Amino acid sequence: MNRMEHFFCSTALWQSMTHRILLPWVLSGGRLGDHVLEIGAGYGAATGHLLKLVPRVTSLEYDPRLLQKLKAKHQCAELTPLCGDAATLPFADRSFSSAVAILVLHHLKSRELQDRALAEVHRVLRPGGSLFAFEINDGWIHRAAHYKSTFTPVTPGSAFARLTKVGFSKISVDFRGGGYRVSARRAAEETLKGRPVAASATA
Repeated sequence: MNRMEHFFCSTALWQSMTHRILLPWVLSGGRLGDHVLEIGAGYGAATGHLLKLVPRVTSLEYDPRLLQKLKAKHQCAELTPLCGDAATLPFADRSFSSAVAILVLHHLKSRELQDRALAEVHRVLRPGGSLFAFEINDGWIHRAAHYKSTFTPVTPGSAFARLTKVGFSKISVDFRGGGYRVSARRAAEETLKGRPVAASATA
């Protein structure tokens, strides 16, 4: 992120907007379950709200400096903050009931890394688990805001094919202002060596 992004994402204004407007919309109609994976936690704008909604949150952040700030801000047993890469998630298969990624995918350096991250999310979700994401549209304003920062926009129209390719179903895309939300689900029942595998009761 560039200096402007760091400044804005660390403000009380962004945290308030995330709590009161963004997350309620992104998560509306969905089910988080009992253990959420927060990808790209940043300064923790969404973390506090997620901790109010579920018993357990694991927050992954790529930047060690931001991770330290996150740990200092949220010190509770319900939160597990870890340093890691969205394209190579350090978790076992079927670990989480849901995953949340707010303004994360466009910070990955290539479409290939984005697809790897989506496949990794699918892998670590339990059967029946959901992905909730928020992204911004491509355009000169957002490109200018990401000057000297990574900006690999994800076109809304590509979401269905890319998510389906890695195994997701029940995909939806909704727009608001300069951004859009995506929700997708891992199948509730999958086949493992010819036998059906049902979702966990806690998913």
